[in-house]
Amino acid sequence: MDDIHFSSESVDWSTPQWLFDQLDEEFHFTLDPCASPANATCDKYYTKEQDGLAQRWWGERVFCNPPYGRDIGMWVRKCAKGGAALAVGLLPARTDTAWFHGFILDKAEIRFIKGRLKFGGHTNPAPFPSMICIWINCE
Repeated sequence: MDDIHFSSESVDWSTPQWLFDQLDEEFHFTLDPCASPANATCDKYYTKEQDGLAQRWWGERVFCNPPYGRDIGMWVRKCAKGGAALAVGLLPARTDTAWFHGFILDKAEIRFIKGRLKFGGHTNPAPFPSMICIWINCE
């Protein structure tokens, strides 16, 4: 059912292919740290079981579309401080959160996406705005 995708029960939001392709053309990603074999965007990826947060990202060019649940702040922190050569996050535009102020504002390039994305081939747009955050030489 399409509606579950947009409820609070869903934390996985598959990246629209057109958006990933556009970003990959610009940034040339090498790692997708929060994927499944069915939705991985890079040849090198970590599944939920492999726990991308626990893995080393050093020197990688990371594309991160994290689960949008309670742990999103840990993913944002990892993007900012995980040792990647570059990390690009597709994130909900929640500018009122501690993770936005602690790890994005004045620390990353922010590109707000006009309108609302349609994730994972769904026909309805997401119930929230999105942003692209770009960190270079992530501590």
